[in-house]
Amino acid sequence: MKILQAIKNQKSKIVTNTFLNILLFLLIGLVLFLTMYGNVKPEQLNVELFSVADQTVRSPITIEDKVSTEKKKNDAINQVQDVYVVNKEIAQNRVDLIASIFDSVTEVNNEEEKKLEEERVKAEKENASAVTPPSIDEKLVLLKEKLTEEVSNNIMDSSLKSLLAYAEDDLEIAKDITVTAIHTVMNSKIPSDEVENAKKRVEDNLKNTDGLNSDLKSASIDLGRFAIIQNEFYDPSSTEEMRQQAEDSIEPIRILQGQIIVEEGQLISREIHRQLELVGLLDSDNSIQPIIGLSLIILSFLALVYFYLIRQTARKEKGIQTLIMVTIIFVVTILLMKTVSIFQQYEYTEIGYIFPAAMAVMLIKILLDERSAILVTVILSICGMIMFNEGVANIFNVKMGIYIIAGGLSGILFLKNNNQKSNILQAGFFISLINIVTIFSMLFLQNGHYDAKEYGIYILMAITSGVLSAVLTIGILPFFETGFGILSTMKLIELSNPNHPLLKKILTEAPGTYHHSVMVANLAESACEAIGANGLLARVGCYYHDIGKTKRPQFFIENQMNMGNPHDRIPPQASKNIIIAHATDGAQLLRKYKMPKEIVDIAEQHHGTSLLKYFYFKAKEKGGELKEADYRYPGPKAQTREIAIIGIADSVEAAVRSLNSPTPDQIETLIKNIIADRLQDGQLDECDLTLKELDVVKNTLCETLKGIFHSRIEYPDMKKVKEEE
Repeated sequence: MKILQAIKNQKSKIVTNTFLNILLFLLIGLVLFLTMYGNVKPEQLNVELFSVADQTVRSPITIEDKVSTEKKKNDAINQVQDVYVVNKEIAQNRVDLIASIFDSVTEVNNEEEKKLEEERVKAEKENASAVTPPSIDEKLVLLKEKLTEEVSNNIMDSSLKSLLAYAEDDLEIAKDITVTAIHTVMNSKIPSDEVENAKKRVEDNLKNTDGLNSDLKSASIDLGRFAIIQNEFYDPSSTEEMRQQAEDSIEPIRILQGQIIVEEGQLISREIHRQLELVGLLDSDNSIQPIIGLSLIILSFLALVYFYLIRQTARKEKGIQTLIMVTIIFVVTILLMKTVSIFQQYEYTEIGYIFPAAMAVMLIKILLDERSAILVTVILSICGMIMFNEGVANIFNVKMGIYIIAGGLSGILFLKNNNQKSNILQAGFFISLINIVTIFSMLFLQNGHYDAKEYGIYILMAITSGVLSAVLTIGILPFFETGFGILSTMKLIELSNPNHPLLKKILTEAPGTYHHSVMVANLAESACEAIGANGLLARVGCYYHDIGKTKRPQFFIENQMNMGNPHDRIPPQASKNIIIAHATDGAQLLRKYKMPKEIVDIAEQHHGTSLLKYFYFKAKEKGGELKEADYRYPGPKAQTREIAIIGIADSVEAAVRSLNSPTPDQIETLIKNIIADRLQDGQLDECDLTLKELDVVKNTLCETLKGIFHSRIEYPDMKKVKEEE
C-alpha cells in the first residue's frame, strides 16, 4: 500500500509540475506578445487616391518594386536599336559578276573573230565568195546564252550591243573603271532605303570618268547600276543579344526600409498609392504576417528556455521553484523595458539607453548559473531591438540590441569570481563604463555630429543604467533568496563570515570543534571541486556541520583539553545518545536560526546511518542484549554528493588526527579503508556519487592531507626538548 501511495503521489507531483510549466510558458509568451506586438504592427494609414498626405510616410520594409523594375527594363530594351550588319561578300560578288559580263563580251567577240577567220581561210582555199561577219544581234544572242537570266533581263540590250561593238582593249578599260566604281560604292553601308542613292552615286562616278566614249560609258553606267544592291541586313540574333544585355544591366528597383514614400502635404498619386500598397501600408488591418513573425520569435524563445532551463532545473529538487523565479525576473524585466520604451513616443528617442539591461542578467547569474544568464541576455537583447525600434521604418533597433548584450555580458564577466553582495555596486560601475564605451563606439561609427550637451546626456544615461542595474539587483536579491529558499553564492559567502553568531558560538564554546570544522572544510572543498560539485557549499556546510556539539562540547574528544574523558564515567548507551544527538541537535539549532535547508541537511545527514563502532563494541564487551540499529545515527543517508564527501572528509580528518606523525602511506590506506567501509555499509547508496568520482575524491584527500602533514625540519631546540621529554 505504501508503494502504491508513493507511486500515486509521484504521478500527482509530475502532473502538477507539468501544469505549472505550461502555465509559466503561456505567461511568458503572452507577456512577450502583448508588449512587442505594438512595435511590429503595421502603421494604419488612412490615405485615399488623389488625397493630400497628412504625414510623412516611410517604408517599413525593403522590398523590390517589380512594376517599376519591369518598366525600366522595357524602356532599356526599347532604346536598343535594331542591329544591321554589312555583308562584305556581296560587294565582292557584285564586282566579280560585272567582271564576268565584260569577260563574256570579250569571249564572244574573240570566238566570233576566230570563227570568221577560219571561214575566210576556207573560202580562199575554195575560191568562194567573201564571208560576211556576224551581226551585233547574232553576237547578242550568243552573249545572252553565256549570261544568266537575271543579267539578261536586267541589263538593256543596247548596253550589251554597245559592249559587243568595242575592241578588247576598250572593254578592259571600261571593265576596270566600272569595277572600281562598283567596289567603292559597295564597300559602304547600303541599307534597303539607300539602294537608289547608291546607284546614283555609282552613276555619277562613271559619268565623270574620262577615257570612255558615250556608248561605252552608257553601257558601263547600266552595268554599274545593276551591280549596286543592298548590303546591310537586319541581324535578329545580335539584336536580341543587345536587348538582353540592356535588360540585364538594369538593377532591381527597391523601396528601401526607411525610404520616404510620400511627404507631408504631397498628393497621393497612383504611383505613390501603388507603392504604399506594395509595402503593406494600406492593408494593415488584414495583415497577419507581423503576428506570424512575432509568434515565431516568441516560440523560438520558449524553445530555448525549454531545451535548456527546463532540463537544467528538472534535475533539481526545487526545479519548479527555480523556473517560477526565472519567470518572475524575466516578466518584470520585460515590463520595465516596455515602460521605458513608451517614452520614445514623447520625442525621447534615445531613452532606451537608461534601461537597466544588466539587472535580470546579474540576478540570474547569482541565483542560478552563468549559462542561464547568457541565454537571458540574448533573449532580452532581441526583445530590446523590437521594443526600442524607431517606428515602423525600423523593426529592429540593432543599437539597442548591441547595448543590452554588452551590458549583460559585462555584468556576467564581472560577477564571475566576485559574487559578494558588496561587489554588485562595483559591478554596476563597471557596467556603466562598458555602456559608455558601447554608446560612443556606435555614435562614432555613424560619423554623427553631436554637441557636448548630447554627449553628456548619453554618458548620464549609460551610468544610470549600470548603477540602477546594481541597485535593483541588491534590492531584489534578498526577496528571491528568502521567498524561494535560494542558497546563492553570495549567501554562502555571507554565512562563512566568522562574525556570524553561530560560528562565534562554535569558536567560543567548542574551539576544538571549530578547528576540526575548518580542517574538514578544506578537505571537502578541494574534493568537491575536483569532481565538479559545489565546493563553496561544502566549505560553508562544514563550518556548521558540528554545531550540535556546542550543546555538550566536553563530550567530544577535540574539546577535551587538559581534562578527563567524561565517557569513562558513564555507560556506553548514554555516551551513544550524546554523540548521536549532536546531528539532530545541530539541525534543530540551524532551523532555529533559519539557516538554509542545504546547511541543515549537511548537519543532519553527514553521518548518515553509520554505526558508532566504539561504543557499540564497548557495550558488547559488558554483555547484555544489543541491537546494532540502536547504535546507528538516525540519518537520513547522504542525499547529495556534497554531503557524502563531507561525511568522508569528517571521518578522515578525525582518523588522521588520531595518528601520531602519519606517513603518506598510512594516510592513503586510512582514506581507502574509510571510503570502502562507507560503501560496504551502504552510506553512499542514496547520492549520485560514482566510483570514478570516489577515486578522484580519494586522491584529492590524500594530496591535501599530505600537504598538511608534510615532514618538517627538526630544529635543535625541538630536538633538545624531545630528549628532555
